[in-house]
Amino acid sequence: MSVTTAQLSMKAPANSRSRVILASLIGTTIEFYDFYVYATAAVLVFPHLFFPPGNETTALLSSFAIFGAAMVARPLGAIFFGHLGDKRGRKITLVGALLTMGIATFLIGVLPTFATVGWFAPALLVVLRLAQGFALGGEWSGAALVATENAPEGKRAIFGTFPQLGAPIGFIIANGLFLIIAAILPSDDPSRPSLAFLDWGWRIPFLFSAVMVIVGLWVRLNLVESTAFEKTVSKGEIKKVPLVSVFQSHSKELVLGTFYMLATYVLFYLMTTFSLSYGRAATAGPIAGLGYDYTTFVLMMIVGVVFFGIFTMVSGPWADRWGRRKTLICVTLAIIVFGLLWVPMLSLGNVGVMAWLILGFALMGMTFGPMGALLPELFPVSMRYTGSGISYNVSSILGAAVAPFIAIALWKLGGGSPFWVGVYLSAMAVLTLIALLIGKETKDVDIEA
Repeated sequence: MSVTTAQLSMKAPANSRSRVILASLIGTTIEFYDFYVYATAAVLVFPHLFFPPGNETTALLSSFAIFGAAMVARPLGAIFFGHLGDKRGRKITLVGALLTMGIATFLIGVLPTFATVGWFAPALLVVLRLAQGFALGGEWSGAALVATENAPEGKRAIFGTFPQLGAPIGFIIANGLFLIIAAILPSDDPSRPSLAFLDWGWRIPFLFSAVMVIVGLWVRLNLVESTAFEKTVSKGEIKKVPLVSVFQSHSKELVLGTFYMLATYVLFYLMTTFSLSYGRAATAGPIAGLGYDYTTFVLMMIVGVVFFGIFTMVSGPWADRWGRRKTLICVTLAIIVFGLLWVPMLSLGNVGVMAWLILGFALMGMTFGPMGALLPELFPVSMRYTGSGISYNVSSILGAAVAPFIAIALWKLGGGSPFWVGVYLSAMAVLTLIALLIGKETKDVDIEA
């Protein structure tokens, strides 16, 4: 006997709007918090503690290499969790991804350093960093699906911005906690954390992750599956191997989705990880920077991230009104121009640096926000978790994994000038623009198909 839509809706109670918003927001907030904690430590702590002393540039590049290694694990996580999410449901998969990330982050907080165990320290750091990337590979797409598959008609892009808000909120919590610890354990040398901070203070943000994970698990365990997924189950349309199916029938969408995200990822990691290195570097040296102390520059970054959050929310109504494609084409053109204006803006002193941070993070919100709806809309329900997850996370390799490393190399090549780093951002945005021009609008697709 077939199951009617009315019968199905009686058997599968819908999630309330508040539950959908909270579940999609809190999980990504925790996941991005964990990632930002690592990103901050990759600049501030790990070069001092997890690598041989003597060459600060090599240690920083090594720390960034481990940071980027997690991006390689993210597509694997997307395949693993995507398979579970498309076959077993979104809820159990999201719980598993959150647990994996939380445990890995907590364990980083108790790792021994190079001075204690030698090369085992960076080796263990690599393993746990890979676990972080593996977990995040399954987190984002699941959270985006919870938001978009439960969204009211005509408001998918608005609801899709809630998991995206986890990025700026996680950044503020992570860096705010580091700032508090640095204030409690101050350093006499602005270029280097205090001995107490390096000894034990840096571990607190990693250990605090356990508290946040418990809260996130409580929220997500109260979710019910979306009607879209339950309808697919009732029709017998679940794919035996979603990965094979998505490559067979939606390979073009996989490629386009990957390049849709490219400029977003490059901008994201240049404005967070690279900018922290560039902002704190001395004004004289082999790779000169802006010469700010850690506290001042992070406070400036947090101001910029507030605009990241604001424009993430603004982008949702725009994408619902004008379409995802038209909105993103305009934003991507703005990113191309922004990349070419780095040197003129940064030459204006404090005002220029603050404007650079605000504009960069505002553009980040405008390009990141619509992705919560756009990528899931590229794929049918039966392979949506896998397809959106692969596109999102393969792009992390092309963009985020190499962006900090390339940026450091270009920064050094330019003798301390960020000119070529900005050009690199513009070039990657051109590739995203081409993909958007090739792709089609998804605003009116049936999310339950």
